[in-house]
Amino acid sequence: MNQRRAIVSVIGKDQVGIIAKVTTILSENKVNILDISQTILQDFFTMMMLVDVTDFEDLEGLQKQLTEIGNALGLNITLQLEDIFQAMHRV
Repeated sequence: MNQRRAIVSVIGKDQVGIIAKVTTILSENKVNILDISQTILQDFFTMMMLVDVTDFEDLEGLQKQLTEIGNALGLNITLQLEDIFQAMHRV
């Protein structure tokens, strides 16, 4: 079976606990983080994670959990399958 991967992107005002809260949701759902990149540009926080969702079925439910924590923290958090993300960002 091929590995199915997704991109989680997080954008918003920098504050304590963003990485911990987002990665806790992924961990609780047994979603493995394959790669992570985060940057703070002045007061703005951006993070992109490549995650393994091979055995994970409820992507809508996971997006809902991420949206809820994003709303609570004033962040925009999106989850997209890797192939859709690549198709949308192809030049």
